[in-house]
Amino acid sequence: MTAGPPHDDDLRLILEAAREAGDLARAIRHQGLEIEYKEADGTPVTNADLAADQLLTQRLRAARPGYGWLSEETADARDRLDCRRIFVVDPIDGTRAFLKGRPWWSVAIAVVEDGLPVAGAVYAPELDEAYAAVAGQGATRNGQPLRASDATRLEDCRMVGDPVVFDHWSWPRPWPPMRVEQRSSTAYRMCVVAAGEFDAAVAPVRKSDWDVAAGDLIAREAGCFVGDHTGEGFRYNRARPSQASLICATPALAPLILERVGHIGARN
Repeated sequence: MTAGPPHDDDLRLILEAAREAGDLARAIRHQGLEIEYKEADGTPVTNADLAADQLLTQRLRAARPGYGWLSEETADARDRLDCRRIFVVDPIDGTRAFLKGRPWWSVAIAVVEDGLPVAGAVYAPELDEAYAAVAGQGATRNGQPLRASDATRLEDCRMVGDPVVFDHWSWPRPWPPMRVEQRSSTAYRMCVVAAGEFDAAVAPVRKSDWDVAAGDLIAREAGCFVGDHTGEGFRYNRARPSQASLICATPALAPLILERVGHIGARN
């Protein structure tokens, strides 16, 4: 089995492709969006999502014909399971923000090798923020190194997520007062934790691989913990391409969060 192109080359490829797809999506929104709703879950999908997916499919698969493919907007081809390397793609992560004209949407692309991300790119077009990482080489935003914050206490920490989640009655232990802000794109949430702008992101629901694969590598390369409510890290390119939940946090906050979220496994 050949090793394939260097991970640095893959990063350059996916970062450039993410920028192209993001610029295309912005242009289509300016021209006018066509919106449909998926039968499976009722979530919106636009002509911009589909056009960006088509661009990425053509661009990436032509450059790496031997890689498998997993994208939110493409029917899952199970032959990906036989591939050592695959692209994991979300053409527009945070479609609801995209629809509402809010800036917190992104294009997220990862290269996964043997079940783990080895190159990741997340591009937020409205903010002109390009996050990138290669396994073992650290993470950057617009070329500048990223590092997780040194937060050690949940009290007054900067949490990125849905405020309603933390106020819900079902938590066995109420969460302490935190500065909670919403960001629609899951990948972008992980990136702002990696950048130290927030201290943690918690989503106690299943997340698809395309939501988290690129952000997973970027956050871990910036020094964050990334995994599910059991404390296990993520594995990708499995038959069911999703993760049970998302915890992305500074090393000191992660165990404090995991103490509170262990019970959510029954929901997933």
